[in-house]
Amino acid sequence: QVFLCVTSTLSVAVFRGHFVLEDLVEEMKKQSPALDFGPLQPDGRIAVQGSFPALGELREFLLLKAKSLSQEHKREGKSHQRLRRKLQEHRGATGTRNSIRDAPRETQVVVLDTDIYLYMKSFHPRTFQAGDVVISGVTDGDITTVCIESAAGKAAHALKARRTIESCSVELQKILRKERIHFKEHSRAEKQRYKQLCERLKPQHPGVLLLPYDTHIDVVGTSVRVLEFTEAVKR
Repeated sequence: QVFLCVTSTLSVAVFRGHFVLEDLVEEMKKQSPALDFGPLQPDGRIAVQGSFPALGELREFLLLKAKSLSQEHKREGKSHQRLRRKLQEHRGATGTRNSIRDAPRETQVVVLDTDIYLYMKSFHPRTFQAGDVVISGVTDGDITTVCIESAAGKAAHALKARRTIESCSVELQKILRKERIHFKEHSRAEKQRYKQLCERLKPQHPGVLLLPYDTHIDVVGTSVRVLEFTEAVKR
């Protein structure tokens, strides 16, 4: 089993001047007892380890804290600015236009492991399809933030979609594993040979997700199917 937990570094420096950071961390611990917290660093950073749903709930808690601050005094941390910028770029790139986006919106956020997110997109696409909501994902390395937006007054739709996504991700965390096939050489020809081989084998191994990178190919799926696929590649 893989994807059972993740370690994330959070910056709470944005709250400096509004809260005593040590007190805020204690409040975070009470809010999220399932998470393990490292020591608070002088620059306001703190390492947090736990499941993706639990980290997502902590993130929502901190976002609500930030929203409660006066707008003229609110200062966003660098990580939140980067996420906001990527969300804007994503929306601009998709060009999606509908009444839900134009109207005041209710928003839910889910933080997922990127591999699980891509697996869900490939094999459980309906998880990201729901009435009266707009669902978009922003990937930043190993973490993908899923934003669920609904029109004002329809917050229940966004909440239902969020719970569906979280439920699916939790189930996949229990059964998925990932194996990495490293390229023996880093030449373009070698990379192409591996990619062609994997694509040729893939129809014989349904349920396996292939994620090609410059130095390797990640294989994501259930333990049995990943093992069968990697053994076929070795042969």
